[in-house]
Amino acid sequence: MSQPLFEKVAFIGLGLIGSSLARVIQAEHLANDIVASTRSSKTLEDAKALGLISEGYADPVDAIKGADLIVLALPVRATQKVLELIQPYLTENVIITDVGSTKGNVVDAAKAVFGDQLPAGFVPGHPIAGAEHTGVHAGKVDLFANHKVILTPLPSSSDWAVEKLIQLWQAAKAEVICMDVDKHDEVLAHTSHLPHLMAFNLVEQLAKREDNLDIFRYAAGGFRDFSRIAASDPQMWHDIFFANKKAVLNAVDGFEQQLAMIRKLIEDEDSQALMGLLGHAQAARQHFNHMLAKKPFMEKNKVTQQFTIQPGAKTFQGKFTVPGDKSVSHRSIMFGAIAEGTTHVTGFLEGEDALATLQAFRDMGVSIEGPKNGEVTIHGVGMHGLKAPQSAIYMGNSGTSMRLLSGMLAAQKFDSVMTGDASLSKRPMERIAKPLREMGALIQTTGERGTPPVSITGNQQLQGIQYDLPMASAQVKSGILLAGLWANGETAVTEPEPTRDHTERMLRAFGYEVKTEGNRISLQGGGKLVGTNIQVPSDISSAAFFMVGAAITENSDVTLEAVGINPTRTGVIEILKQMGADITVENERIAGGEPIADIRIRGTRTLKGIHMPEDQVPLAIDEFPALFIAAACAEGQTILTGAAELRVKESDRIQVMADGLQTMGIDCTPTEDGIIIEGKGKSGDWSPIFTGGEIESHHDHRIAMSFSIAGLRNSEQIKIVGTETVATSFPTFTELTSIAGLPIQVSE
Repeated sequence: MSQPLFEKVAFIGLGLIGSSLARVIQAEHLANDIVASTRSSKTLEDAKALGLISEGYADPVDAIKGADLIVLALPVRATQKVLELIQPYLTENVIITDVGSTKGNVVDAAKAVFGDQLPAGFVPGHPIAGAEHTGVHAGKVDLFANHKVILTPLPSSSDWAVEKLIQLWQAAKAEVICMDVDKHDEVLAHTSHLPHLMAFNLVEQLAKREDNLDIFRYAAGGFRDFSRIAASDPQMWHDIFFANKKAVLNAVDGFEQQLAMIRKLIEDEDSQALMGLLGHAQAARQHFNHMLAKKPFMEKNKVTQQFTIQPGAKTFQGKFTVPGDKSVSHRSIMFGAIAEGTTHVTGFLEGEDALATLQAFRDMGVSIEGPKNGEVTIHGVGMHGLKAPQSAIYMGNSGTSMRLLSGMLAAQKFDSVMTGDASLSKRPMERIAKPLREMGALIQTTGERGTPPVSITGNQQLQGIQYDLPMASAQVKSGILLAGLWANGETAVTEPEPTRDHTERMLRAFGYEVKTEGNRISLQGGGKLVGTNIQVPSDISSAAFFMVGAAITENSDVTLEAVGINPTRTGVIEILKQMGADITVENERIAGGEPIADIRIRGTRTLKGIHMPEDQVPLAIDEFPALFIAAACAEGQTILTGAAELRVKESDRIQVMADGLQTMGIDCTPTEDGIIIEGKGKSGDWSPIFTGGEIESHHDHRIAMSFSIAGLRNSEQIKIVGTETVATSFPTFTELTSIAGLPIQVSE
């Protein structure tokens, strides 16, 4: 049997928190002996009867003798008195921790007793868990499960003490966070102490009313949920409010200011401003929830979602509208925010990447309504109306957002920092930082590879430049042009091959003149954008998965409606045609400055392997993972060259696709700038092409969706791990594939 974590644990105080932790220690066999001291003999008798402690003492000195862990589970204002009593009897390596809601006063109490030489084992702590009921009988062994416990190690705290406490709380199934003492008290003042104070205040305010019985009788669920915390122990909260007085009063001041602002908006009936404030608050809540929910995979813990596809013959048919174009959705928010007047967007992609862009501009003071059913209304603040965000701007998984925003933020008056998830944090940002520095921007990337976070110093006057792109990149081109909106003189970009031109088209739609002369795109700084209506077409990158799915499935017939066919994006259509796919483009028209059409694909003939034309590479850069699946189903060899850009996307898409294809029985060879795929298709033979296996998507949405489409021709089960990022660009993917005839099982 393994050695317990502690020999003897002594609790000073044994209420809800202390008795719950004692239950954990008992259940997990973390100590050979547990004792307690408290003023209530009844509590000690009950604790012994419950089997929580072996002995109970009225005097804490008796309890702590021989203990190697002392837990101060008592009111925060009693800390100093207890420490004074036990100080002469402490052993050298004893760990002392507490469970109080404030930390500064606990440290002050310890300093008053020990002076500047605090014990090495003294590590203040705070489990953020509770319940309406108190006392030893209210304790629960799972009270801390899935809750946070904050430890606030001091410079004097030994690593061994901190590590043991982390192990203790992890055994209680809590998430342990280490934090500075002052930061803890500030954070808790806003997130815990202020809400409790407000709940006590609201209940007291309503209780004073003559009609209080009716008010409480007919109160809705929201009132009950919020006021529940006013049932907490008054003595405890009395002590907390005094103990954390400075931070609590600062939080109250901030709340009063915000409340006064809302009061004035209601009084003035300022509909736009109130809607913007409420919308920002709602979106912030959802955004923070999302960020916190995604934390495990961002920090390389266990994958949160996977797809499973069973073998068997499948059909693939139907008419579908895939989600809005991600590139256009991003830009509609960015340009609408800096335009004068109101911009109304329809067809907006409500995926995580585009929502990250939307949240970024809300954080910079832009009032945005929606999205609701793809509709967004943006109340522009003009070229000079953006405000400094309160903290770093989180871009999630979106490289487009980070690179384009780098250009915009480089021209603002304020400093800014952009961060992203684990995938985005590996992607190169120097390719946009370098030309922006040539324009006069002060911009820093991280590490040798020039990755996020990206830090930008504001208040720099930018100068227009003539920049030759070393490699085709619509994101870098766009970032430079956007910086050029604020720069002196002309900003021009020359690209080696044409790339998607959504930025140029949309700037013109907002009334800003952009010149395109061959491969040279230019604009003059100092103009303005005027709010307009934008219809976002369906995303051809999302449509590509259904195009390939139909092209590799016998008797398929799929029509994709209102897909954007911007000539800088149609490489996937051209390549599939050259491979022999039965694909037609119908009902061509213009919407919001972008050409759109219905695309019909039928599974009538076996695809042929080709050398994919290099002039189509920039026009199909995001669609290649799906095209690799098509190549595996083709007859003969397919060769891709000139696509080194694929190695620096959300993942190294060349290597990751090659690994997955080989796992599923496809002979392929990755090269420096492409891949060679030996197709297994045979004319007139629609039997399975892929075996099966477990595919690692590396949290890359396009990898996950491409291997899902391989499930139309599999002979064994396919399992794809790390699929939660599919929601960044195609939140309805599994729903639509199921309707078409490809059921995908989603599991956490």
